[in-house]
Amino acid sequence: MNTTLAVQRLLDDLGDRRGPPADPVIRELLVRSVDRLQFLCARLLRRHYPRLTRRPAYLDTGDVLGALTGRLLRALDEVKPHTVRQFFALANKHLRWELNDIARRIDSQPIAHAPVLDPADPQPPTSTGEGATLHRILQAIEALPEEEREVFELVRLQGLTHAEAATALEVAEKTVQRRLRRGLLLLSETLGDLVADDDAAPDAP
Repeated sequence: MNTTLAVQRLLDDLGDRRGPPADPVIRELLVRSVDRLQFLCARLLRRHYPRLTRRPAYLDTGDVLGALTGRLLRALDEVKPHTVRQFFALANKHLRWELNDIARRIDSQPIAHAPVLDPADPQPPTSTGEGATLHRILQAIEALPEEEREVFELVRLQGLTHAEAATALEVAEKTVQRRLRRGLLLLSETLGDLVADDDAAPDAP
């Protein structure tokens, strides 16, 4: 069954339930959506937060997916998304929070003087500057207006095309392009030199 249709069916089932037990539905929902959640985690690490894949965190996709699944299990006990769009927006939010928590824990650890690296380990120690950069990026994404943040997450984090994002949001493709352009411009104003020139450039009509 198509992932979107399967997830929507389970969300409908979850919304129709009155009280416990909802755990079996929630677990099936996460199983059905695991491929897309895994893609989201991998894309976020690879494209936006490679710092967390290096020393001292050494995170991989499985680590982040496991943490995200745990967060969603707890969140879905309280929050009941009605649509696939709302479900993956919830996943995106908790993924950002998880990465932010990891970054804070790393940056709160004392930095040892003159660290000795294993010769087989090519990765440099984590720098305070990288931690500050990560915090800036996470905060800038979180601070985007809802519509711009939603489009940014769908296109830049989940990897949807403009057409796919338009279908998910039930808006015109031009609207997706306009919101993404606004979001990128806002990020470029907030992050300055961290946003590449081609990212801040308007989409072709």
